Amino acid sequence: MTTSVKIDGRGPASSDAAPRRRWWSGWPDWSGYVAAVWSLLYGAAGVYWSLGGAKYPFAHVAMERSSGSILEPSRAEVVAPVIAVVGLAGSVAGVLMARRWGNGRSRRLLLVMGWAQAVTYCLVLPDYTLLAIVIFAPLFLVFAFTGVPGEQDGIGDILFWHRNNLVILFIGGVLWALASLAYQRRSRGLCVRCGRGGRAAAWTRPEAVERWGRKAVLVSVLSSIPYEVTRLAWYFGYPLGITDAFLKDMQETEGMLEIGLGLGIASALGSLLTHGLVHRWGEVWPRWVWFKAGKPVALGTAIIPASLVAAVLIPGGVMMIRGGNQPQGWGTNYPAMLWVVWGAALAAATLCYYLRRRGACQYCSRD
Repeated sequence: MTTSVKIDGRGPASSDAAPRRRWWSGWPDWSGYVAAVWSLLYGAAGVYWSLGGAKYPFAHVAMERSSGSILEPSRAEVVAPVIAVVGLAGSVAGVLMARRWGNGRSRRLLLVMGWAQAVTYCLVLPDYTLLAIVIFAPLFLVFAFTGVPGEQDGIGDILFWHRNNLVILFIGGVLWALASLAYQRRSRGLCVRCGRGGRAAAWTRPEAVERWGRKAVLVSVLSSIPYEVTRLAWYFGYPLGITDAFLKDMQETEGMLEIGLGLGIASALGSLLTHGLVHRWGEVWPRWVWFKAGKPVALGTAIIPASLVAAVLIPGGVMMIRGGNQPQGWGTNYPAMLWVVWGAALAAATLCYYLRRRGACQYCSRD
């Protein structure tokens, strides 16, 4: 029996037993085209805003309707043409990547364009909206049926256009990251699905992965503690890092301290789960998860939520860094600035988990 090794991700490693493929397993083939379509549509919106169209998402609005994006507020006649040009260029670059065009300087240029868009749309332009959506997703689902408590008039008063636009940008950034990764791997002759094929880097060897993975988990956990401690202190009446007046305002605002306590507890639970990325119970369901006990944990069960949280923590932390000192005291912003460190460390720990558990690639058969 002969085994064919394929490095372009277009087929299984064995001609005898083709693995069952799901639509998302073909992301190296379609991500470039989808990124191109996304860029074309957003670029077209840029043209519309350049011509005076409504709903420019970075315009100055009332504070309760604003976002924390680095582009807000800005003038449509200045920024919208840039959006249009970048969108048009991106639509061309995405197609070229998908068609595997380019070599030498042209290939490097496409990679720079692709990764620059991925980082900008995912990490630079958004604010803490994505983090809030991830944390409060269960509540939003309830509010959709029961209505939003308080003075808000429905979900639209929480997820309004200026914030929804940042979600659209984040999705575009994810698409560009996938397209750029696939193009980069193909240009280096690597398997587009697992990235193997060349000489393994020293940091990807099992002993090295184990070492830096544990450090990443430690940094992730430590960077979350200041946020958790301050929110816990406020709930019990200690103005740690804030003024007495601000604590009193929170005590007089119904539900504010309870929300802060809930966020602190959620952060602590997330830190606990992070340990699973480097421990056995993160690979095999422990006994306290009775309905899954003893069964292997699917890679996506840990990697997808951990990657999502890591990605949304970073722009939230960047927003807090831009906010700088606040009159209410250091406790309002400084602990949240560490979200950048937290997100980066969690991403590294998640990568460690993937490298330890990925096994042999079913498309190129490499270990």
